[in-house]
Amino acid sequence: VQLQASGGGLVQAGGSLRLSCAFSGRSFSDLAVGWFRQAPGKERVFVAAVTWTGDSADYGDSVKGRFTISRDNAKNTVYLQMNGLKPEDTAVYYCAADRTLWTTVQPWSYWGQGTQVTVSS
Repeated sequence: VQLQASGGGLVQAGGSLRLSCAFSGRSFSDLAVGWFRQAPGKERVFVAAVTWTGDSADYGDSVKGRFTISRDNAKNTVYLQMNGLKPEDTAVYYCAADRTLWTTVQPWSYWGQGTQVTVSS
């Protein structure tokens, strides 16, 4: 089972990025998928997650109204559209998958390797 996060990069404040999380190794369509981020010297925190059907999502307070999570089960891929980026969004972003949608870090079964997002002021 592998999750491959991609799409990170350097962007100016106010800009946008779209992260992708590609899943392989087993059926993807029955798993919830989440995004987390970890800034230097800080703990990994919840950003967003979507149910396996894609019809329900949850967001961390700091990204509500700016980030949108979506999934394409046919492509085994989940996306995180990030708009209105702020310098405080700078972090390594990780995707994770599990049968249950959690808003905490530890219960998720599968993790990707992370992609760096840097927002300049």
